[in-house]
Amino acid sequence: MTETSDSPRFDTTTFPTTLDGWEGPLSQLLADLSATQTELLDVLGRKRDLLVSGDREGLAAIGPEEQQLSVRLAECQQRRQGMLDAAAERGLPNSDLRSLADELPDATRKVLRPKFREAQNRARLLQHQSLANWVIVQRTLLHLSQMIEIVATGGQKSPTYEKSGPSKAGGVLMDRAV
Repeated sequence: MTETSDSPRFDTTTFPTTLDGWEGPLSQLLADLSATQTELLDVLGRKRDLLVSGDREGLAAIGPEEQQLSVRLAECQQRRQGMLDAAAERGLPNSDLRSLADELPDATRKVLRPKFREAQNRARLLQHQSLANWVIVQRTLLHLSQMIEIVATGGQKSPTYEKSGPSKAGGVLMDRAV
């Protein structure tokens, strides 16, 4: 695990030395991750609505909640890395948590598999929500830059092939690349 000044070293001594007993820590991490992902999906949905409506005050108000959830996700990542480090120290599978869970007894594995799938599906939804919000912001920036260009040029396009005078083309808000 990479340590930074704001991420304390994860205590790997709290984990069992054999595969027995790993269900609890894995289940707890997946439960915490699930709750955080679900809350973040809700926040990103609200953020999308605020972006669409142009509610600057609402966007500013949602920022601290979004930051707190980001910190919680980072904590889950640190715990995950700590578990992988502990598994490596014990000679257990440590490429990812799923490979560790696959080595657990059948009953435990059957309980954990759906939790891993759900976490993976929520992660994909988070990526889609984030991308949707990014697209909304990019379209807004494009629109604003076009409005600034209209104001700056007085609505007159500079000629492309003539030396002076207004452009003979008109009615276009988008630039030629679009």
